[in-house]
Amino acid sequence: MKKYDVAVIGGGFAGAAAAFAAAREGASVIIVDKSNCLGGAAVNALVHPFMRFSAKIDGKEVDLSAGLFTDILQGLAKSGSADRHKFLEEELKFLLNDMAEEYGVDLLFHSYLFKTNVTNGRIDSVSLATRAGVIDLEADLFIDATGDAQLAYLAGCPTVLGRDPDRLCQPMTLCFRLGNVDVERFWKSRPELARAHAESLAAGELINPRENILVFKTPVPNVLHFNTTRVVKKDPTDPVDLTRAEIIARKQVREIYEFMKKHADGLENSFLMMTAPEIGVRESRMIVGEYLLTEKDCLATTKFEDAIAACNYAIDIHNPEGTGTSIYNFEEGTYYTIPYRCLIPKGVSNVLVAGRCISSDHGAQASYRIMPTVCSIGEAAGVAAGIAVKDGVSVREISVKKLQDTLKANNAFIGI
Repeated sequence: MKKYDVAVIGGGFAGAAAAFAAAREGASVIIVDKSNCLGGAAVNALVHPFMRFSAKIDGKEVDLSAGLFTDILQGLAKSGSADRHKFLEEELKFLLNDMAEEYGVDLLFHSYLFKTNVTNGRIDSVSLATRAGVIDLEADLFIDATGDAQLAYLAGCPTVLGRDPDRLCQPMTLCFRLGNVDVERFWKSRPELARAHAESLAAGELINPRENILVFKTPVPNVLHFNTTRVVKKDPTDPVDLTRAEIIARKQVREIYEFMKKHADGLENSFLMMTAPEIGVRESRMIVGEYLLTEKDCLATTKFEDAIAACNYAIDIHNPEGTGTSIYNFEEGTYYTIPYRCLIPKGVSNVLVAGRCISSDHGAQASYRIMPTVCSIGEAAGVAAGIAVKDGVSVREISVKKLQDTLKANNAFIGI
């Protein structure tokens, strides 16, 4: 393969935005992804809908995730598949493909990162497992948008897993959808369903420890989306644990569907339309970076001098041990920012990290992990990489002011 200026590993919202932004700065860019499309958790794990990404500032509703995320929202709206929060996954796949073509970004699907080749603290190339065997991909700069900090981990960068002190991660969830539902009848029966569910959970009759049934309406008539399974005390980076989690979650899907058919209206003619292609992972590895974003920083709504993104989504912690969800909602009009230093891993000189695996603690990650915010983080990583290529400097040496000015010129919101 040819050598690229920037190679982005992972094609979710963070990776796609990183690639588009780097290409916009003039870099030659490739995205490598294990699946068959761009979109990441939205398409592979059916993560839906977009969580809150705006704040009322001086009486005006302001999008904290803007820039390329706004472009994506507008593209989905043109297809008739979005209302700012709900969207159709298939339209997202088409849109991101079109955007990659528009920005001149090369794509390589069905390719799994398994090795990095490091010399003197610098990644020279990465090795990918493909149907044709091993492919070695060279680039000047790499962006880890794997969600699991897989690139950084394989390069020997220090990482942490989950929370202190037990290293447990937030639960994994397999989302699923029901078709041919009488949605309005179901919605009216939710209070009775909730009562019956609480009784059965208290009686120990359910294998799923989640305290409620989380359901969303979708853009498709007669289809409901459920984000309600909960697999705890499994390591998302351990393939044995991950396999076991998929099996447990599928059992929970069958259990909760059968339970709802007994206790809710509108499901008489319904069917299990689909489970997500893979289980959703809220939290796994995070890098040890040049700065650790903490829950305390978020609670203080800190505005950093090297801010590259902003967020006010709740600190939303699903109990890593079982029942219960802890939610801290930020006051109206407040938000915190994310510093560029959190994207820079220790241990290698030519890597940036984007997405839910930046340098942070368990509490902070519980807030910024949502798709709109990681899209903004990805855009910042891509701009930074593009500047590093143009200016011939390392990612640590770029002008942060130039990075911030470029983001703002492209309508991103960074809070300063």
